[in-house]
Amino acid sequence: MSRVVHFEIHAEQPERAIAFYQNVFGWTFQPYDGPMPYWMILTGPDDEPGINGGLMPRQGPIDGQAVIAYVCAVDVDSVDDAVAKIESAGGMVVVPKMPIPKVGWVAYAKDTEGNLFGVHQADPTAT
Repeated sequence: MSRVVHFEIHAEQPERAIAFYQNVFGWTFQPYDGPMPYWMILTGPDDEPGINGGLMPRQGPIDGQAVIAYVCAVDVDSVDDAVAKIESAGGMVVVPKMPIPKVGWVAYAKDTEGNLFGVHQADPTAT
């Protein structure tokens, strides 16, 4: 069974969003050294229930095409296999497979109801 392992917040102004979540929930943000601006979100201690996430600049305007919600990423053994299953079950890939250097692979899809989610494959050799 696959579990939700990560969430993302897409923000028009990342610094504004960081300040909001720090002030409201006390979350901490750490810049991630990757090919695009990205911050890891630490929501609490590892010995307590919950998951951590990430924050990134929104890709596109808020016009129904950009991500305008939290996105949960589901851990899978293979992004390629997950994409095939998503499409055969009536879902639609909206952001194709891409690397997260030294972390793994991710793709974003919509389910049959239009809900956006990610699939994540761990792979420390991803580039």
